Amino acid sequence: MTNFLTLTRMRIQLTLRNKMFLFFSVIMPFGFFFLYAGVFAKGIPIVVRYLLGPVMALTVMGSFWGLSAALVMFREQGILRRFHVTPVTASDMLASSIVANFVLTMPTILIEVCFARFIFQVTHFGNLGTAFILIALGTMSFASLGLVVASVTNTMQETQVINQLIWLPLIFLSGATVPLVDLPHMVQRVGLFLPATYLVTELQDAIYWSAKPWNRDVLIALGSMVLWAGLTFFLSAQLFRWEPESKIPRRAKLLVAATAIPFVLLGVWENHSSRTISKAKAMSESLNAPSRPNERTK
Repeated sequence: MTNFLTLTRMRIQLTLRNKMFLFFSVIMPFGFFFLYAGVFAKGIPIVVRYLLGPVMALTVMGSFWGLSAALVMFREQGILRRFHVTPVTASDMLASSIVANFVLTMPTILIEVCFARFIFQVTHFGNLGTAFILIALGTMSFASLGLVVASVTNTMQETQVINQLIWLPLIFLSGATVPLVDLPHMVQRVGLFLPATYLVTELQDAIYWSAKPWNRDVLIALGSMVLWAGLTFFLSAQLFRWEPESKIPRRAKLLVAATAIPFVLLGVWENHSSRTISKAKAMSESLNAPSRPNERTK
């Protein structure tokens, strides 16, 4: 345990020196926060509270970009090679990366809550316990996605391309930037296959409607993220490389598709039930009755 804590501390120190991480985990989240709260919500507390879920989701999702880029950079610079000569396994390195990512992401989330409270006068944040659980598991899940990207890409340029291809659908089809109910019907249906959609919707449910941790939809989202995180972590551990000269066979990259199974199954079920879309629509419509934000539309 002492070795793991030391490794995690070193990972935090190395990550703090990475400019890309600071951009995606600090500068970009605060930029989104003030854009949403100051421009889109026009500083209205109840609307800020409604948009706080998507803002937090963007903060959580952005962490995968910085983590994957940092690991690839460490491999290219030979830093991972130095760790390899110590009694550190690939699983140790990847697990410490996830813990370090969580430790570095949480202060940003807490500052966003403080900004909402003291700058935009949001006095109620729903069920922060549920929100914290979603954020914690979401951070670990998307960090594991970053580990997979770092494991299957060979260069920083390739990593940036893959990250961009993943990032754009996550933010534009999930309700994180454009509310899910405002997207075209077909796009909504596609969005139900993305993990980001459930993170955004359930964070809104927790903060805006005070959903409890044992709420059915929250439990389904949490279970899917746990399974997804387990699959992506296992795959990244199998494909992890210490040396920049090491390459993986192209066919191994096809295994990444298998990590999408939990959300493929959930997306099929949600397309049949439309529960998530109905919930997003009900929350959006409830903004017209700001005195009753905690009442669920039947």
